Amino acid sequence: MRNNVLYIEDNPDNMMLVKRALSARGYNLLEAEDGLSGVVVAENEEVDLVLLDINLPDIDGYEVARRLRNSHKSTLAYVPIIAITANALKGDAERALEAGCDVYMSKPINIRELWARVEAFVPSP
Repeated sequence: MRNNVLYIEDNPDNMMLVKRALSARGYNLLEAEDGLSGVVVAENEEVDLVLLDINLPDIDGYEVARRLRNSHKSTLAYVPIIAITANALKGDAERALEAGCDVYMSKPINIRELWARVEAFVPSP
């Protein structure tokens, strides 16, 4: 059985890169193009890990993380969330962690770092 990783990302190039990288390791990537649809996917599917862009077109990733952590679906309180963002200002990592993210990664995405961080939470099948 493949592990489900939800990637909430509005940039199609980043989505394709991550999809290829994680599929190569046996993960099943669930996709959402904005924050609200990402919350819906997380609440309706079995999700083992969330990769979360912070700069989304509707609600930001901080709000997505808060909604996931406070969802009526109790398992989302414990699903690991990795924030992936181009934000590199002082305090951005702390803000992501305060919102409920477990790890903060900066863009551009380093595939080896992505694999290592994903596998730390959800061992590859």
